[in-house]
Amino acid sequence: MPLGLGRRKKASPLMEDEDVSERSALGVSQAVGMPGGSIASIPPGLPPPAPALRPRLVFHAQLAHGSPTGRIEGFSNVKELYAKIAEAFTIPVGEVMFCTLNTHRLDMDKLLGGQIGLEDFIFAHVRGQKKELEVYKSEDSLGLTITDNGAGFAFIKRIKEGSVIHRMQLIGVGDMIEAINGKNLIGSRHFEVARILKELPRGRMFTLKLCEPLKAFEMIGPRSGLSGISSGTSPSGRGTLRLRSKGPPTVEQLQVSVIEEKAVQKVDDLLESYMGIRDSELAGTMVELGMDKQNPDDFSQALDRTLGDFAFPDEFVFDVWGAIGDAKAGRY
Repeated sequence: MPLGLGRRKKASPLMEDEDVSERSALGVSQAVGMPGGSIASIPPGLPPPAPALRPRLVFHAQLAHGSPTGRIEGFSNVKELYAKIAEAFTIPVGEVMFCTLNTHRLDMDKLLGGQIGLEDFIFAHVRGQKKELEVYKSEDSLGLTITDNGAGFAFIKRIKEGSVIHRMQLIGVGDMIEAINGKNLIGSRHFEVARILKELPRGRMFTLKLCEPLKAFEMIGPRSGLSGISSGTSPSGRGTLRLRSKGPPTVEQLQVSVIEEKAVQKVDDLLESYMGIRDSELAGTMVELGMDKQNPDDFSQALDRTLGDFAFPDEFVFDVWGAIGDAKAGRY
């Protein structure tokens, strides 16, 4: 059967915890922390421990522009994580834009995604200056890559050098997109914002309303969000809290194979090429769905069941299937 025949897209409310980058919560079901920091797995078939017996994981956080250290615990999804951060620092929850792990800088490779190392330090970036700009779309591509925080804020993850947006000196990586031509985008997903930007007619002006993250003086630097600018360490190898869209999270030792890692990188590149977004957690879920599939139609159906809201075009699905196949065959 040709790829895509019989594919049906399911509809859902705008903000659901359906995306792989979204986080679920703090009761641990598959593995639990033991004294001394070791991780002990629960034998297959046994129920998770009672809530009262589950370990209470505690993370430490600071506001990225500077603050004392706060304790963050007891969250059950990404929205609750932001609420706990807001509570710890006595700020409105809507002020928290996104978080980075182990660095206070705007390092887009350190964004908090669907997993947090048990020893990771959280830096919360909060709203700073608002700005409204008129942009002339002189080319089909604006040169933007969009991501989101899983809680209703879409923001700029990457700006292509030499692009339309790169020539706009007041626009930078980390800027939250609040509205386009007066249309409020708070609560929209990254792919929806990217689609709106892509569909704007070429040769016309449009209005972009942004909010940049509050920065300490030392954080002011390159606009493009180059990776490798980090003051922290890489995520801990002790264990990782993996947050899920449904059910409790798990604490596990992540052992991602080289094949999966290479496949995720390729799929993330395809997401940027086709949709103007980067989302390693979404790419990871797509790779997980495709690793054991025998043909593209089975893969397509699995995507529809799990990620139907994205309405991926057939040519994109076929290219993703090819990227996964290349990785499995060792063609990196």
